[in-house]
Amino acid sequence: MHLEEFNSASRTGAADALRPCLDIPRWIDELAGARPYPTLAALLEAGRRAANPFTPAEIEAALAHHPRIGERAPGNSTEARLSQSEQAGLGEAGESVADALAAGNRAYEEKFGRVFLIRAAGRSRGEILAALNTRLSHTPEQEQAIIGQQLREIAVLRLEGLMGK
Repeated sequence: MHLEEFNSASRTGAADALRPCLDIPRWIDELAGARPYPTLAALLEAGRRAANPFTPAEIEAALAHHPRIGERAPGNSTEARLSQSEQAGLGEAGESVADALAAGNRAYEEKFGRVFLIRAAGRSRGEILAALNTRLSHTPEQEQAIIGQQLREIAVLRLEGLMGK
């Protein structure tokens, strides 16, 4: 989809296009309702603004759609394909890194009661593992802020990719 198509789509069509980027109704409604955007940069900036801050409930709802790092998102939805593409960029993991990520995911979920979320695009598995290990020392409040930032980064990257099609 190109910006012109997004700007001229019905509100429902625009919302449907945005949903795989970030399935938070308030974010979708803000972006779909503020059309038309004069430039892609203006749309991306609106996406950043609408995503800051997220409420705890919005974060929990968004996390329900994200697979564990190192695991393939199930299905063939647009959101699943985006996640698969983002994680495919990590390359193959050696057995020790894959095992460490799996153990870290379990430890994170035990401590925080949610999946570990990080923007995978542009990061190696080693970088993700290092971030996971660092974040395991955080408080729930520290993690809430970091998760919000990671969701914003993921949403804007996906939005940019969506508009490049």
